[in-house]
Amino acid sequence: MPLLQLTGLKKDYKGPDGLRQTIIDLPIFAMEPQQQIGLAGESGSGKTTLLHLIAGILKPTAGSILLAGKNVAVLSESERDRWRALNVGYVFQTFNLLPAFTCLENVLLGMAFGPGSDRGAAESLLKRVGLGNRLNHHPRQLSTGQQQRVAVARALANRPKLVLADEPTGNLDATNGREVLRLIRETCSESGAALLLVSHDRTALSQFETVLDFSALNQAQAGVEASQ
Repeated sequence: MPLLQLTGLKKDYKGPDGLRQTIIDLPIFAMEPQQQIGLAGESGSGKTTLLHLIAGILKPTAGSILLAGKNVAVLSESERDRWRALNVGYVFQTFNLLPAFTCLENVLLGMAFGPGSDRGAAESLLKRVGLGNRLNHHPRQLSTGQQQRVAVARALANRPKLVLADEPTGNLDATNGREVLRLIRETCSESGAALLLVSHDRTALSQFETVLDFSALNQAQAGVEASQ
C-alpha cells in the first residue's frame, strides 16, 4: 500500500473577477514508504499549494489525500493540525523559526504539538545537523544556512512518516544549499521518512533518482500551457 496516494485532487480559488480558478487538478499521485521524490516546477505553478494540501494546511475542493491510510481531506481543521504534527515534517524555504526562541526551543516547540517534548532527542537532532554548539543561540545569531539546519531538525523532531520540503535551498548559496540538501536526504533515510521536495533548482533536483515534472502531472497547469 502506498504511503501517500492522491486521487482526483483539486483546489480552486475565487479570483478578483469573482470567477473560480483551478490551481491544482491532479488525477493521481502516489509515493511509497521511504521513497524520495524531487518535484520540478516553476514559481507560481502550484507546488506550494500541493504541499499545503498534503500537509493539511489547506483543505481541497475535491478529491482524497490518503497518508498512511488516513484521508486527510475529510478531517476538520483541528484534526488536520493534530494529524500533521504526528505524521508530517515540513521544511519551509523561509525557515519559519520563532525569533524569540533559541534553536533548542524551536525544536522543542515543534515536538510539543506532537507526542511531546524530548530535550535529549532535540539536542541529538541539532547535533546531527551540526549545531550542537548553537543550542542556545537565537535565529538572528545564526547564518542563513544554520537557520535552515534548525528548520530541518524541527521537521524531523516527531519522526514523521513524510517530510515535505518547499524550495529548501532557495535562500541559500550554492555551498550551503548542497549541504542542507544532503542533510535533509540523509536524515530522512536514517529516520525512515519519505521525502517529497519541490524546487525549480535543477542542481538540487539532480540529486534525486526520481524527478517528476509537476506541470505535466497538474492538469490545471498543463491546460494553461497548452493554451499559450
